[in-house]
Amino acid sequence: MILVTGGAGYIGSHTCVELLNAGENVVVFDNFCNSHPASLDRVQKICGRQLIVVEGDIRDQVAIERALNEYSCKAVLHFAGLKSVQDSVAQPLEYYDSNVIGSQRLLRAMQNAGVNKLIFSSSATVYGHPQFLPYTEQHPLKAVNPYGRTKLVIEEMLRDLYVSDPNWGIGILRYFNPAGAHESGLIGEDPKGVPNNLVPFVAQVAIGRRERLNIWGDDYDTPDGTGVRDYIHVMDLAAGHVAALRLLDSPKCFAVNLGTGTGSSVLEVVKAFEKASGSPIPYDIKPRRPGDLDAYYAATVYASELLGWKATRTLEEMCADHWRWQSTNPDGYT
Repeated sequence: MILVTGGAGYIGSHTCVELLNAGENVVVFDNFCNSHPASLDRVQKICGRQLIVVEGDIRDQVAIERALNEYSCKAVLHFAGLKSVQDSVAQPLEYYDSNVIGSQRLLRAMQNAGVNKLIFSSSATVYGHPQFLPYTEQHPLKAVNPYGRTKLVIEEMLRDLYVSDPNWGIGILRYFNPAGAHESGLIGEDPKGVPNNLVPFVAQVAIGRRERLNIWGDDYDTPDGTGVRDYIHVMDLAAGHVAALRLLDSPKCFAVNLGTGTGSSVLEVVKAFEKASGSPIPYDIKPRRPGDLDAYYAATVYASELLGWKATRTLEEMCADHWRWQSTNPDGYT
C-alpha cells in the first residue's frame, strides 16, 4: 500500500492513476484545501480500481501515523503543500507552516510507523536564478522566494535524515512546469481562484471564464521576447514518480529533474492552445514582473540514466489534453 499525501490535487491525482495502473494499492491523505474529492472518484473510474481516502491535514502527525499503520503502508509519495509563489511572498508563515512543518510531522510519523521510503514533490525553484542552463542537478541551490525556500528546507531536512539513518530510501523530484491532463478528459487542473500558472489561465480564457491573458513582458532575452519555460505533461511527470518509486527497493537518497529539456515561450504556448481549442486567445502585453527569469529548462540526462525515464509528450499534446479537460469540465470539478 502506498500513502499519497495531497493525492486529490493536480499532480497527485494523475500519479494515483499511474500507481493504480501499475498494480499498486493506494491510500490518499488529503485535507482538500486546494483540491476536490471528485477528482478521486474520477481516478477510480479511469482505472476501474478502488483507492482508500483519508481526510486529514499533513500537520496532524497522529492522523498520518494512524493511516500508515492501519493500511500497512510501505512507502509515501508526498505532494501535500501550498504551491503559489505569489501567495508565498504575501503569506510566508502559512507556507513554512504547511510545507516545512507538515513535512517534518510526516517524517516523524513515518519514523514511528517504521516506514522509510519517500518520494518528495520538490521544484525547480530550488535552483533560483540560473548560473548556467540547462539546470543540472549539480546547479547551486539558491531559492529566491518563500515557496522555493520551503522546498529547499525540506530537501535539506531529507538529506540530513538520510545521513542520520542510511536505511532510508528517498527520492527528491524537482518539477519544472506541469501542464496538460489525463487523455480521458476526466481529471485535470482545477485551480481555486485565479490560476497562478500560464496554461490553466489560458484554458480559462479559451473557455470564456476569463476575458484576456496578461503577458508579463515581451522584452526578455528570448527568441520572441516572452519568457521561456520547460513545460512537462502531467502524465509524463506521473510516470516519473512510478519510475522513482521502483528505485527505493534499496536505501539511497537522490535528487533528479523531471522536465523535457526544451523551453517554450509564452507566445508559443498561446499559439499551441489556440490551435488545440480553435479559439483566439486575446492578450495584453504588460510590464515585466520583478524576479521573473528570461528562461529556464531542465537537463534531462540524469533522469534518463537513473530512472530509465524521459518525457515523451509534446507541447501540442499538453494543450490538446488540457483543452479536452477544460472544454468538458468548464467549471472544473464543481
